[in-house]
Amino acid sequence: MDRRRFTPSCSLLLIFCILSANSKVILGNTSVLFLHNPTRQYVRQPSAKIDSLSPSEVGAVASVLLGFAPPSSLSTASSSKLNEVLMPNPFDRPRAMFILEVAGVEDFPQNGGDIRINVEDDQKVDIQLPDEDEVYINSLNGLERVNQFSDKEISDFASWLGGSYTEDATRPLSGELIIPAANGAFLRLHMAEGSAKNFVMELLFLINNIGDAKNTHQMLTKTAYSPAELINARFDGIKVLQDRYGKQGIAQSGLDVFATAISKAFSSLASSYNGKIVGVIGYGFQPATMSENMFHVSVPAKSARALEETDVPSVPPEVAEMFFVRTVLAWITGILLLIATLLGVHFLLNMQLTKDTLLYSNVKLD
Repeated sequence: MDRRRFTPSCSLLLIFCILSANSKVILGNTSVLFLHNPTRQYVRQPSAKIDSLSPSEVGAVASVLLGFAPPSSLSTASSSKLNEVLMPNPFDRPRAMFILEVAGVEDFPQNGGDIRINVEDDQKVDIQLPDEDEVYINSLNGLERVNQFSDKEISDFASWLGGSYTEDATRPLSGELIIPAANGAFLRLHMAEGSAKNFVMELLFLINNIGDAKNTHQMLTKTAYSPAELINARFDGIKVLQDRYGKQGIAQSGLDVFATAISKAFSSLASSYNGKIVGVIGYGFQPATMSENMFHVSVPAKSARALEETDVPSVPPEVAEMFFVRTVLAWITGILLLIATLLGVHFLLNMQLTKDTLLYSNVKLD
C-alpha cells in the first residue's frame, strides 16, 4: 500500500489539531454563566460574532450592572461588545449582583434562559468600582460555621432539595444523605466520610449565607443609605469531591445537586430584590495558587482619596502669621461684644422701676 496517499489527510489533521490547540489557548477554559431571572432581564445573548469576552470586558459588564460607568481604559471595540451583552436601557440597571466562583468545574449545568460566555486568556476578572461609599460588598466566604450544623438542619436542607437524611443514632453528623440529581440519578453521601461532610457543610453554609444576604438587603432598604450591592462567594466543595471520587460519578452528581440548590437560592434572592439583581457563576478558572480568586474587586481607599484632596500648595509664613493675628483679634472682639451684651441684658432686667425725676420734673400731679 502506498503511504503517500495518506499524506494530505494527515496534514489536514495536523493543521486542525494545531488550530484547535491555539484556539484553546486564546479562549481558555474560563466561562461566566449569567443566571436566568424570570422577572427582569438585564443581560441578553450576544450575537454569533461575539463568542467571548476579555476579563476586562467582563469586569466592565459588572460595573455597568452595578450602576457605575465602565473604566475609561475600555476600548471602542470593547464598548461595542458591552452593548451586545447588556440590555439597551442605560436608565434601568439592577445595582445588585450575586457573583459566585465554583472551583474545579469545567462545565456547569445550564437551565433554560441562562447565558454562557467564554472568558479569554484564563485571567482573573478585575471589577473596578469608583467609591467604597457607593457600594456595599457582602462577602459570603468563610467557614466559621461549617462544622456547627446539626442533623436537624441537614435533614431540613435535604427536604428542601427533595431528598432525605437518615441520622446515625451512634454519633451525630454521620448519617446518609440522599438527594435526587439529574437524569433520575441520586447523590448518596455518607456524612462519616470527610470529603462528603465537607461538601454538604460548605453547601449548607453557602445557602444560609445567601439567606442572610436577603436580610441584609431588607435592612439597607429601610435606611437612607442606598448603595449598590455586590454579593460574592466561592465554593470549593465540588473540587473536594473530585479529589476524593474523581470527576465522574459522585462528583458529577454533586455538581448537579449544587446547581439545583444555587438555582433555588438565587430565585429566592431575586424575589427579595424584586428581580433587580443579576446572578453570575464563574468556573473553569485555573489559579496560580489555591487562594487566588477568579473575581477581584478593586475599590479606591477612602483614606488615599482624602490624602489626595488635602495635597494643596503650602502657605507663606508671613501670610499664615497675619491670618492667625486677624483670627485671634476677631475672636477677642466677638467675646467682648458677647460679654457686653449679656451684662446689658442683666442690668436692664434688674433695674428698679421708679419714676424718672427728669421725665416728670415739669409735671404737676393733683
